[in-house]
Amino acid sequence: MCNSTTKRCADCTVEGVRVDDLDRRLIELFATEPRIGVLEASRRLGVARGTAQARLDKLAASGVVTGWGPDLSPEALGFPVMAFLTLEIRQGAGHDAVATHLAGIAEVLEAYTITGAGDMWARVVARSNADLQRVIDRVLAEPGIERCTTVIALATQIPHRVLPLARSAVS
Repeated sequence: MCNSTTKRCADCTVEGVRVDDLDRRLIELFATEPRIGVLEASRRLGVARGTAQARLDKLAASGVVTGWGPDLSPEALGFPVMAFLTLEIRQGAGHDAVATHLAGIAEVLEAYTITGAGDMWARVVARSNADLQRVIDRVLAEPGIERCTTVIALATQIPHRVLPLARSAVS
Protein backbone atom coordinates (compact mmCIF):
# COMPACT_ATOMS: atom_id res chain seq x y z
CA MET A 1 0.00 0.00 0.00
CA CYS A 2 1.37 3.40 -0.98
CA ASN A 3 1.21 6.11 1.66
CA SER A 4 3.64 8.38 -0.14
CA THR A 5 2.35 11.78 -1.19
CA THR A 6 4.72 11.67 -4.14
CA LYS A 7 3.46 8.22 -5.17
CA ARG A 8 7.04 6.91 -5.25
CA CYS A 9 7.53 3.79 -3.21
CA ALA A 10 8.43 0.14 -3.80
CA ASP A 11 4.98 -0.49 -5.30
CA CYS A 12 4.97 2.57 -7.55
CA THR A 13 6.69 3.82 -10.66
CA VAL A 14 7.42 7.41 -11.64
CA GLU A 15 4.45 7.24 -14.03
CA GLY A 16 2.10 5.79 -11.42
CA VAL A 17 1.23 2.56 -9.70
CA ARG A 18 2.41 -0.68 -11.26
CA VAL A 19 -0.60 -2.67 -12.39
CA ASP A 20 -0.04 -6.36 -13.00
CA ASP A 21 -2.33 -8.88 -14.70
CA LEU A 22 -4.20 -9.76 -11.48
CA ASP A 23 -4.82 -6.06 -10.79
CA ARG A 24 -6.06 -5.62 -14.36
CA ARG A 25 -8.40 -8.60 -14.08
CA LEU A 26 -9.75 -7.30 -10.74
CA ILE A 27 -10.30 -3.82 -12.20
CA GLU A 28 -12.00 -5.26 -15.26
CA LEU A 29 -14.24 -7.55 -13.20
CA PHE A 30 -15.36 -4.77 -10.84
CA ALA A 31 -15.79 -2.33 -13.75
CA THR A 32 -18.07 -4.73 -15.63
CA GLU A 33 -19.82 -6.13 -12.53
CA PRO A 34 -19.61 -3.44 -9.83
CA ARG A 35 -21.99 -5.28 -7.48
CA ILE A 36 -19.89 -8.44 -7.31
CA GLY A 37 -18.56 -9.28 -3.86
CA VAL A 38 -14.90 -9.80 -3.03
CA LEU A 39 -15.48 -13.49 -2.27
CA GLU A 40 -17.10 -14.14 -5.66
CA ALA A 41 -14.41 -12.10 -7.41
CA SER A 42 -11.68 -14.14 -5.73
CA ARG A 43 -13.41 -17.38 -6.80
CA ARG A 44 -13.67 -16.25 -10.42
CA LEU A 45 -10.07 -15.10 -10.51
CA GLY A 46 -8.74 -18.19 -8.74
CA VAL A 47 -7.08 -16.34 -5.86
CA ALA A 48 -7.61 -16.26 -2.10
CA ARG A 49 -10.20 -13.83 -0.79
CA GLY A 50 -7.49 -12.08 1.26
CA THR A 51 -5.38 -11.62 -1.87
CA ALA A 52 -8.27 -10.06 -3.77
CA GLN A 53 -9.11 -7.77 -0.83
CA ALA A 54 -5.47 -6.74 -0.36
CA ARG A 55 -5.15 -5.91 -4.07
CA LEU A 56 -8.38 -3.87 -4.03
CA ASP A 57 -7.19 -2.03 -0.93
CA LYS A 58 -3.84 -1.29 -2.61
CA LEU A 59 -5.56 -0.04 -5.77
CA ALA A 60 -7.83 2.22 -3.70
CA ALA A 61 -5.07 3.51 -1.41
CA SER A 62 -2.81 4.35 -4.35
CA GLY A 63 -5.56 6.25 -6.15
CA VAL A 64 -5.99 3.85 -9.09
CA VAL A 65 -9.53 3.06 -7.93
CA THR A 66 -11.18 6.32 -6.93
CA GLY A 67 -14.64 5.17 -5.96
CA TRP A 68 -17.09 2.32 -5.65
CA GLY A 69 -20.32 4.25 -6.18
CA PRO A 70 -22.72 3.92 -9.08
CA ASP A 71 -22.18 5.71 -12.39
CA LEU A 72 -25.06 8.12 -12.81
CA SER A 73 -26.59 9.22 -16.11
CA PRO A 74 -27.30 12.97 -16.32
CA GLU A 75 -29.72 12.22 -19.18
CA ALA A 76 -31.73 9.77 -17.07
CA LEU A 77 -31.82 12.36 -14.28
CA GLY A 78 -33.43 14.85 -16.68
CA PHE A 79 -30.35 16.72 -17.93
CA PRO A 80 -30.02 15.77 -21.63
CA VAL A 81 -28.08 18.89 -22.74
CA MET A 82 -24.30 18.79 -22.25
CA ALA A 83 -21.97 21.69 -22.96
CA PHE A 84 -18.33 22.58 -22.54
CA LEU A 85 -17.49 26.03 -21.21
CA THR A 86 -14.12 27.64 -21.79
CA LEU A 87 -13.64 30.29 -19.14
CA GLU A 88 -11.22 33.19 -19.20
CA ILE A 89 -10.31 34.28 -15.69
CA ARG A 90 -9.60 37.92 -14.82
CA GLN A 91 -5.89 38.49 -14.13
CA GLY A 92 -5.28 38.38 -10.40
CA ALA A 93 -8.62 36.72 -9.65
CA GLY A 94 -7.08 33.27 -9.29
CA HIS A 95 -8.41 29.85 -10.19
CA ASP A 96 -9.33 28.81 -6.65
CA ALA A 97 -12.17 31.32 -6.24
CA VAL A 98 -13.59 30.34 -9.62
CA ALA A 99 -13.29 26.63 -8.84
CA THR A 100 -15.04 27.15 -5.49
CA HIS A 101 -17.85 29.02 -7.24
CA LEU A 102 -18.22 26.28 -9.88
CA ALA A 103 -18.29 23.57 -7.20
CA GLY A 104 -21.42 25.22 -5.82
CA ILE A 105 -23.32 24.75 -9.09
CA ALA A 106 -24.84 21.26 -9.31
CA GLU A 107 -24.91 21.30 -13.12
CA VAL A 108 -21.11 21.68 -13.30
CA LEU A 109 -19.91 18.08 -13.56
CA GLU A 110 -16.18 18.77 -13.76
CA ALA A 111 -13.72 21.61 -14.24
CA TYR A 112 -10.06 21.77 -15.20
CA THR A 113 -7.35 24.41 -15.37
CA ILE A 114 -6.13 24.36 -18.97
CA THR A 115 -3.51 25.78 -21.31
CA GLY A 116 -4.23 27.40 -24.65
CA ALA A 117 -7.32 29.46 -25.35
CA GLY A 118 -8.95 30.10 -21.99
CA ASP A 119 -7.89 29.38 -18.44
CA MET A 120 -10.44 26.85 -17.22
CA TRP A 121 -12.69 24.30 -18.88
CA ALA A 122 -15.97 23.05 -17.40
CA ARG A 123 -18.39 20.36 -18.47
CA VAL A 124 -21.96 21.27 -17.60
CA VAL A 125 -25.41 19.77 -18.11
CA ALA A 126 -28.86 21.33 -18.37
CA ARG A 127 -32.50 20.34 -18.78
CA SER A 128 -32.84 22.25 -22.09
CA ASN A 129 -31.06 24.88 -24.16
CA ALA A 130 -33.01 27.56 -22.28
CA ASP A 131 -31.92 26.00 -18.99
CA LEU A 132 -28.34 25.99 -20.28
CA GLN A 133 -28.53 29.79 -20.42
CA ARG A 134 -29.52 29.78 -16.74
CA VAL A 135 -26.52 27.56 -15.91
CA ILE A 136 -24.17 29.82 -17.89
CA ASP A 137 -25.57 32.89 -16.11
CA ARG A 138 -24.87 31.22 -12.74
CA VAL A 139 -21.33 30.43 -13.85
CA LEU A 140 -20.81 34.03 -14.99
CA ALA A 141 -22.03 35.37 -11.63
CA GLU A 142 -18.46 34.85 -10.38
CA PRO A 143 -16.67 38.23 -10.74
CA GLY A 144 -13.38 36.46 -11.45
CA ILE A 145 -14.69 35.15 -14.78
CA GLU A 146 -14.07 37.59 -17.59
CA ARG A 147 -15.44 35.66 -20.57
CA CYS A 148 -17.13 32.35 -21.35
CA THR A 149 -17.28 30.47 -24.64
CA THR A 150 -19.83 27.65 -24.88
CA VAL A 151 -19.86 24.58 -27.10
CA ILE A 152 -22.91 22.30 -26.98
CA ALA A 153 -22.31 18.57 -27.40
CA LEU A 154 -24.56 17.03 -30.04
CA ALA A 155 -23.69 13.37 -29.48
CA THR A 156 -21.34 11.28 -27.36
CA GLN A 157 -18.96 9.39 -29.64
CA ILE A 158 -16.79 7.84 -26.93
CA PRO A 159 -18.15 7.97 -23.37
CA HIS A 160 -15.80 8.49 -20.43
CA ARG A 161 -13.71 5.36 -20.13
CA VAL A 162 -10.60 4.25 -18.33
CA LEU A 163 -10.81 0.46 -18.62
CA PRO A 164 -8.85 0.32 -21.94
CA LEU A 165 -6.15 2.41 -20.25
CA ALA A 166 -6.01 -0.03 -17.33
CA ARG A 167 -5.65 -2.91 -19.78
CA SER A 168 -2.71 -1.17 -21.48
CA ALA A 169 -1.04 -0.30 -18.16
CA VAL A 170 -0.24 -3.90 -17.23
CA SER A 171 3.49 -4.09 -16.53
